[in-house]
Amino acid sequence: MEGFTDRQLQEIQALLLEKKAQLEQQLRDAESATGVVTLDQTAVGRVSRVDAMQQQSMAVSTLRKAEASLRKVIGALRRIDAKDYGYCSNCERPIEFKRLEVQPQASHCLICQDQLDQA
Repeated sequence: MEGFTDRQLQEIQALLLEKKAQLEQQLRDAESATGVVTLDQTAVGRVSRVDAMQQQSMAVSTLRKAEASLRKVIGALRRIDAKDYGYCSNCERPIEFKRLEVQPQASHCLICQDQLDQA
């Protein structure tokens, strides 16, 4: 992994491990909020049920986003282990360290990510 010092890689790896732990906790917390919505219709009104269903839908969406983020973080950790971290998976040019400090799970350089976002 040319271009990065051992210290920089350790810093990025620590960021990724911290992010992984946060996402895993978020997934554990979200699991209970994504279950089937059951309310006692005699105790609460119809609006409360709709509100509970909307909250469940938001929790499911949050859960999916967290799962996708976790997959990216795990992928980045694997790339570090494989000594293939820090290169754009599209153009294979090095990804700037400043970008990786902000988004350590990034797998594309800014130019390629911009092109993907516009597509």
